[in-house]
Amino acid sequence: MVLTATTGIVDAISFVGLGHVFTANMTGNVVFIGFALGGAHELSIQRSLAALAAFATGAMAAGYVTNRGAIRTPERQLAFAAGTEAALLLMSTVIAVGQSPPLSSSLAYALIVLTALAMGVRNAVIRKLAVADVTTTVLTLTITGLAGDAPLVGGHGARSGRKALSILLMLAGALIGTVLLLKWGFVIPLALSALLALGVTVVAVRRPL
Repeated sequence: MVLTATTGIVDAISFVGLGHVFTANMTGNVVFIGFALGGAHELSIQRSLAALAAFATGAMAAGYVTNRGAIRTPERQLAFAAGTEAALLLMSTVIAVGQSPPLSSSLAYALIVLTALAMGVRNAVIRKLAVADVTTTVLTLTITGLAGDAPLVGGHGARSGRKALSILLMLAGALIGTVLLLKWGFVIPLALSALLALGVTVVAVRRPL
């Protein structure tokens, strides 16, 4: 749930501050490329492609580590994902010191690549952990499950609280990330997202095996 809120912050930073690109929600980048090819303005094919490539690279790196059995327990896999995310987001924070939107092209691409790498690593591990209704990034299926399984329509309503909380935390993260970005620039929302990921890392490491 903490990582879900972090997703909202990161996507607020990337969409609002880095030129209408997502670095956590890759579905958005695919449709943005389609929009741009169709003639829509204020969308960058290059930035969306950079985010997609970095995200895939991060997912491949995480897959290499977890599929080879180097990290076996769920707690350690989560610690690896969140710790890597925290490190990459901290690097982004350092790069962004003193910066507010709009950024120079080189700085924007640096932040796009680092944050998308972080999200790729995390999403590959979260997918492997396969916690029901906790994807931390995509809410389409969560909203579908919440509505389609509601007791009002004859559903069982299982894990409705978890689904609703995921939606609220993503919304809260996006709201907080946008306000912090527009008011104080990149450093504070990036630092906050890094601290949240670090907190998850600490909790995961402290869990007994």
